[in-house]
Amino acid sequence: MSTYSSLGVLVAAATVALGGCALQARTDSDAKASVGMCHTYTFGDGEQKHPDAAPAFANPLNEKRLREAIQVRLNERGMQPAVEAAADCAVGYAIGSRLALDDAYPRAGWGWGWGMGWGWGHRNTFGSLSWESGPRDYREGRVSVNLYNAHTHEALWHAYVDVDVTHLTGAEAEKRINEAVTAIFAKFPAGAAVAPATPAVKS
Repeated sequence: MSTYSSLGVLVAAATVALGGCALQARTDSDAKASVGMCHTYTFGDGEQKHPDAAPAFANPLNEKRLREAIQVRLNERGMQPAVEAAADCAVGYAIGSRLALDDAYPRAGWGWGWGMGWGWGHRNTFGSLSWESGPRDYREGRVSVNLYNAHTHEALWHAYVDVDVTHLTGAEAEKRINEAVTAIFAKFPAGAAVAPATPAVKS
């Protein structure tokens, strides 16, 4: 096989591999409850906490991008924002990374994460560089969305995508966060409210 043919095979294989990298969301829900009750929502900011070390590592712009992307998807499904006292449901969200143990592919790393939600707040985890011969830590990223009953504080729905966006900024971060949120809401429970059609304006 010529050098050009070999190169063509490698390019084709890389294209196939990249094509199969679409983000996949995982979800969980309470079988005894329904998100169909959620006609109005508020973001669960009441328990927000900022550890002293978090501001040095967190990117509040990515947190804002995530919140805005979630709001767009909720509005598309007919859910309208409301003040906390009047909201049916509360929305929590998180974006960040943490250390994970990998036996097969040893590597060193560090991680951090923060989020917002009902009954929980910003969290961060720090690791240190290591060069041992045994298992190594690596950074694992995640974007998650949670839905709660705003009156009982019971969890209704949880969804997440394993993707690390903590190193991204600007348009690249916005694009990747939107992809993660799109994957999450592609699995939004059936039976949830759908935005009504806009009535035609008579001339």
